[in-house]
Amino acid sequence: MCHGFLAQTLEKKEWQEDLKVYKTSLEEKHIDLYHSISKEAFQKEWQAIYENVDTKNDFEIILDLMRLTRRINDGHTAISLRNKALHRFPFKLKQLENKWYVVQTLPKHSDILKSSLESINGIPIDTIAQQVASVAQYVENAYSLTERTASYLPISELLFHLQILDSPNKASFRFRTQTQEVVAVDLAAIPADSWEERIKAEVQLTIPELTIPDDATSTLWFAPIAGTKALYIQFKAYPTFEDMQAFGEAVVAYIQQHNLQRLIIDMRENGGGDLYVGIVLAYALNLADSIDWKDGVYVLTSNKTFSAATSNAALFNQLLHATLVGQPTGSNPNGYQDMDSVTLPHSNLVLTYSKRLFTLSNQPNTALQPDIPVYQKHSDFVNNIDTVLHVLTQRL
Repeated sequence: MCHGFLAQTLEKKEWQEDLKVYKTSLEEKHIDLYHSISKEAFQKEWQAIYENVDTKNDFEIILDLMRLTRRINDGHTAISLRNKALHRFPFKLKQLENKWYVVQTLPKHSDILKSSLESINGIPIDTIAQQVASVAQYVENAYSLTERTASYLPISELLFHLQILDSPNKASFRFRTQTQEVVAVDLAAIPADSWEERIKAEVQLTIPELTIPDDATSTLWFAPIAGTKALYIQFKAYPTFEDMQAFGEAVVAYIQQHNLQRLIIDMRENGGGDLYVGIVLAYALNLADSIDWKDGVYVLTSNKTFSAATSNAALFNQLLHATLVGQPTGSNPNGYQDMDSVTLPHSNLVLTYSKRLFTLSNQPNTALQPDIPVYQKHSDFVNNIDTVLHVLTQRL
């Protein structure tokens, strides 16, 4: 397996040209680059990276840039690795009750599904998570830090250059199963770009009252909740403006046809998009007169709710008088958003940055907090029960 990040493939001059583009782009394009880090501190750290590029390999330089970019303290300003040929270990993690559980893996490793990861190469997972958290990108608050750490933990090159692995190709993992048995597994890293294309075994949380439609392959769908007068909307990602208009019309027609009174909009898995498309949904829903507009609208949020999804959740709270249920959001309703990007010419690294500052809350510099806090229970997790939906349906 070839890992191009194990040596420096770019010349010193090329890296230094990229570093100049990085700095100039941020200074010219970011709406307020020095809102958290002083210009002097930024310049000093940037200069140290610039002067020492010939002493490090490519990925070590990238890690330095990731650390510096984190100091800008803006969840949309980041070093993206999407253009890099990375490798990852074949599982996806989620933190639950302070443990890291496997929620997705390849079918041949399905025996580790729902088990908690305890160590990698003998190093405790909490120690590793702290190191990964220091370089994770797209972090806006403590809640998104947890989510981003989970997403970066399986990246083999990252673990190797943080000196957690002695080989970028493989590692030894220890998992604790639901029966408290400790299982040691040696896993090989696979190309990250093939991960999404593979068939995977995964944990799917739901409630018996909700039947997912057969055609619900998209990230935007709706279904009734049996035994209630409520409609559930899964809003996982943003469609086009036109598609949202059509979706909104279909939802309102269904509500009116069945005289539904309560509405649940699930934005827990929504990482952002165009907040103005979300407003189109609010506009459509406002026409559904049978809904209890005083107490009958709920928006579900989580630590993964980010960017425009956080903004829309805040706006739904105001425009639709929605009660927020779940966990705090991974981004702040008052914050730097409207992300754009530039690609560094030699390394092909993508640098993202914020062009706007949104103010949608009276509480600055904090996540959007739920009106009704509900956290996933491990006891429900092992039985594939969605704790948030279960608790909410008891109130309907």
